[in-house]
Amino acid sequence: MINKAIISMGAVFIGGLIAAAAFTTTLEATNTTEFCTSCHSMQWVTAEWQESVHYSNIQGIRAQCHDCHVPKQFNLKLHAKLMAAKDVWHEILGTIDSEEKFEAHRWAMANKVWSRLDSSYSMTCESCHQFQAMDLTEQDRTAKRKHERAHAEGENCIGCHTGVAHKKPKKPLAAR
Repeated sequence: MINKAIISMGAVFIGGLIAAAAFTTTLEATNTTEFCTSCHSMQWVTAEWQESVHYSNIQGIRAQCHDCHVPKQFNLKLHAKLMAAKDVWHEILGTIDSEEKFEAHRWAMANKVWSRLDSSYSMTCESCHQFQAMDLTEQDRTAKRKHERAHAEGENCIGCHTGVAHKKPKKPLAAR
């Protein structure tokens, strides 16, 4: 007869495998643009993205939501997912379920994203954009000068490039 302890350990092991598979599947399923844009409040930012260079460009490269908003490192990805769950919660509560309500919160939401990008040295930007790969001879004088200076001074993308994929929100009067 098989020992109950062995059966219990086997059940825990199999349960752990099933839980890990479910967790991984959920993490990946919520990492698609289709999932991200399925909330009512995302229709406005989706339209902005579809008008941006991150959607349509001469290189034929289309950045998806997760390319910019979800870091690849597991711990940072998990943190980003937890923060996104907060946005889903506000969608459910009705805090951002209309364009007017969304715009009222947009400055604060954008600043959280910009702060995360700044603190990670625009890590997700550099998945596609790397200074060493830039052909500065193809850039106009101003862009070339600014990119060289930013690189020399250790600045990151988000310092200059807010409002590239989504419209830059207006700073509320109280914050000016």
